Amino acid sequence: MAKRRNIAAFMILTALALFFLAVNLCAGSVSIPFDQVLGILGGRASDPVFSDIILQIRFPRALAAAILGGGLALSGYMLQTFFHNPIAGPFILGISSGAKLTVSLVMVFFLGQSLKLGSLALIGAAFAGAMISMGFVLLMARVMDRMSMLIVSGVMIGYICSAITDFVVTFAEDADIVNLHNWSKGSFSGISWDNVVILAVVIFAASFWVFLMSKPISAYQMGEAYAQNMGLNIPLFRCLLVLLSSVLSACVTAFAGPVSFVGIAVPHLVKRLFGTSRPLLLIPGCFLGGAVFCLFCDLLARVLFAPTELSISTVTAVFGAPVVILMMIRSKKEKAG
Repeated sequence: MAKRRNIAAFMILTALALFFLAVNLCAGSVSIPFDQVLGILGGRASDPVFSDIILQIRFPRALAAAILGGGLALSGYMLQTFFHNPIAGPFILGISSGAKLTVSLVMVFFLGQSLKLGSLALIGAAFAGAMISMGFVLLMARVMDRMSMLIVSGVMIGYICSAITDFVVTFAEDADIVNLHNWSKGSFSGISWDNVVILAVVIFAASFWVFLMSKPISAYQMGEAYAQNMGLNIPLFRCLLVLLSSVLSACVTAFAGPVSFVGIAVPHLVKRLFGTSRPLLLIPGCFLGGAVFCLFCDLLARVLFAPTELSISTVTAVFGAPVVILMMIRSKKEKAG
């Protein structure tokens, strides 16, 4: 019975990912029939304008939304495992905001000097910011006994980083730098094929490494004492969790800006869908779930008020925040019962 449920869950997630990928290619300010989309993807383009829209704008953007969404959901799952807290995530803990701050500072400096900034430099800057924020969170974790206060401190770190970022972006003079305001709110727009290649390599490599850690994660979930008795090197394992989750969230922030609630909501939805907490299933499940969630939210961000586009964090918050609230209410009832 459990095996059938797992297979059905993977089939549902895969089908939804393909469905929303197709809809993202068809829908937008310019509606393109699905048969023409298939023709364009198959190299039989009949309209050069439609071909440019699909191949240069919508397809790389949709792929980026799927890959980055999967990486962000996986980052949230790892942070929840690390802190043993169901509402830990890169956005809530201020990790995404720290990455956003360093990326914006580096971009302002490079653009101010009329220098070109590569994708790997952006990822490196975001990773540095994510690690700095994570360092503050870990320091707070050592000082504070209550996990709720740790979350509050993470939120405060996020607000401080966001305030500094907004200050830098607001007072920038160069027109290109002022355009960073849209990126700082979160968006998958402007993704090129070169960006897709780089982010795919980073996200897939980190995700594969996370998948290889399925058994250690499973042991860690049973408690640190149990994991240590099973021969797990706890300090090294926790270090890897921090590094991999920071790489995943940093890559997302470097290309799409901060994206809220995906890292918190998706792991819980996937756990409910599979009905298990086994990492061997949840790691690929979270990746697929994050891809579906971000493809769906990016579609709404583009088409709801077209040609005006909403920030991706606006849409993900609308759908992700209620999931977190319901999860907290359910957890409260279970403890009371």
